[in-house]
Amino acid sequence: MNQITVEKTAEDSASKSLHVTVPVDRVREAEARALKYYSKRARLPGFRPGKAPDTVVRKRFGEAIRQTVLEEVIREGWETAKTNESLKPITDPSIRNLKFEDGSPIEFELHVEVRPELKLERLGGFRLERKVTPVTDRAVEEQIAQIQEHKAAWIPVEGAKPTPGQMVRVEVAPIENGVAAASQPHDLVLGDNQAIPELEERIMTLLPGETAEADVRFPDDHPDESRRGQTRKVRIALHDVKRQELPPLDDALAREAGDFENLEALRAAIRQDLEREASREADAEVRRNLMAQLVDANRVEAPASLVHRLMHGYAEMYKVPEEQLAGFEQQFHGIAEAQVKRDLALDSLVESQGLRATESELDERINVIATTRGTPPAQVYASLQKANRLQELERAITEEKVFEFLLKQSTVEEVKS
Repeated sequence: MNQITVEKTAEDSASKSLHVTVPVDRVREAEARALKYYSKRARLPGFRPGKAPDTVVRKRFGEAIRQTVLEEVIREGWETAKTNESLKPITDPSIRNLKFEDGSPIEFELHVEVRPELKLERLGGFRLERKVTPVTDRAVEEQIAQIQEHKAAWIPVEGAKPTPGQMVRVEVAPIENGVAAASQPHDLVLGDNQAIPELEERIMTLLPGETAEADVRFPDDHPDESRRGQTRKVRIALHDVKRQELPPLDDALAREAGDFENLEALRAAIRQDLEREASREADAEVRRNLMAQLVDANRVEAPASLVHRLMHGYAEMYKVPEEQLAGFEQQFHGIAEAQVKRDLALDSLVESQGLRATESELDERINVIATTRGTPPAQVYASLQKANRLQELERAITEEKVFEFLLKQSTVEEVKS
């Protein structure tokens, strides 16, 4: 037979493994085409273009011909597999266990991730609570305090040891074999976890201008695993100390913080911002609960291949070292599994209900962004395209349509905190 054969060897709802066999006749046809291609383009000493014997061309371009044949038959095998198995791939396939010997069929395995077939039976009738956390006076005053700290001045302190909350300029040099290494001065605020606790404690025993040596132990939870629990001898030089002087809490501070007439206007604006944030968080929590109920009601499963793929993406994003991968995957498995279920349910709804964002809706959203920024829509579009964020915006619009569709079929009860 001269047909490419495809045999399914393993599968789950989101991945397929297929064994592909390309018969000898098809391989020879591909070789003949590759040989002809290189014969026409070969520039070999002693032969006119296109007139070199096949044996000479094979000897000169053997590896290139072999690679061309492989690419052609793998591509043809993949197209045959997609057709025969009605595949809907979401990634390019990986090629495994390739066998290519002269005079024999070419065999290989294709492993491909596919879009799972998911049909949601229940789309409504969910009961949800929307709880908006009240904005307290304390929360407003905490924001005011942050503005004060941002606008604060740092005043030098003379002849006194530093205390928590003060800024110090220090040099810390590791000592090896009695010799201190080079160091650079840097600023840190004591008590802000900018240095290990033992080091901060030792700094607070010094006066500005003093230098001391100390043994400092790195805590067991230090971010650098190689230093955890270790003790190092260091030389500490305290150059100067500054205390923070907050500006008065008055109308001048409000005007300096923004376009506010007085302190009460600043407080009102902060409260309004916090209330908007609390409302957004309440809406986000409703969406999270709605998706959880939708997934549970329809018993959506998370295929292992998709969960693994997502965790691999997390690991790359966070630059997790290979020796920490096992622990990382164990820690994030539940999060990845929930995300896969959510994405599958959302994608199923988008396809079955025709909720994908349209081009006109995308243009409308870009116009809104442009109006807010005071820039031309074309400029906003270009900046989003350059930053590869158009797809992100399209996805956001699509999700808004999905939740609007779902919420119309469910009940949301406002609950006071």
